Amino acid sequence: MKTASDIRPLTTREELLACVALQYRTWGDSFTDVVPPSILQISQRLGGVAAGAFDERGALIGFVYGMTGVQNGLIVHWSDMLAVVPEAQGQGIGRRLKEYQRAAVAKVGATVIYWTYDPLVARNAHLNFNVFGVRVAEYVENMYGESQSPVHRGIGTDRFIVAWPVDDGELDARRDEIARATRAAKSADGGSVRRVEIPTSIDTLQASDMNAAREWRRTTRAALAGALASGYAVNGFQIDDKAARAYYVLTR
Repeated sequence: MKTASDIRPLTTREELLACVALQYRTWGDSFTDVVPPSILQISQRLGGVAAGAFDERGALIGFVYGMTGVQNGLIVHWSDMLAVVPEAQGQGIGRRLKEYQRAAVAKVGATVIYWTYDPLVARNAHLNFNVFGVRVAEYVENMYGESQSPVHRGIGTDRFIVAWPVDDGELDARRDEIARATRAAKSADGGSVRRVEIPTSIDTLQASDMNAAREWRRTTRAALAGALASGYAVNGFQIDDKAARAYYVLTR
């Protein structure tokens, strides 16, 4: 089993090319949004992050890439990509890469890190809310258009844009907010608390029943976008392992 012994910026030509290879390995040979070595290199000169996780032999087993810019007068960071090789997943390497990224952008004065993920992917919802402590900034329908990647096949590219505080105090407060909402959802139903169910494995449905996968997209799109428009906020995520069900917790 591969483990990460070092997380650091991608600097050499070999490391940059290894990152490109990992992008193709993760999103497929037909992936058209590959970040090339030149951009991985140049973005680091402008406050961006292109860092890798390396095993004890110096092989790249994961990476994180993001761009830094200005939004409404504030320095912000957009985390564009994160991947870990399959044989090294489940060891917290992705979390270590994200924490490295947060520390790096704090040094250039960034206040928040944005990224996107598919609201139907339960494992990412759990990671984003229960581990990182994100806030949903927006629900975007078919954000990237139709994708050729097998990861996104057949159900469009709806995305949550999430915001992750860079400041430690803000992040602690957000994690406390998520914990309170999750506790409240266990004892309340309706009114100020809503739950929106998603499949526990959209990947399995895409492979076995594409019509069912598309129906999940249709119903959750209506429920989540409608709740956000009505003043609800996504403030947690629950997985009921016994019942094999998963839910977003929304409060207002």
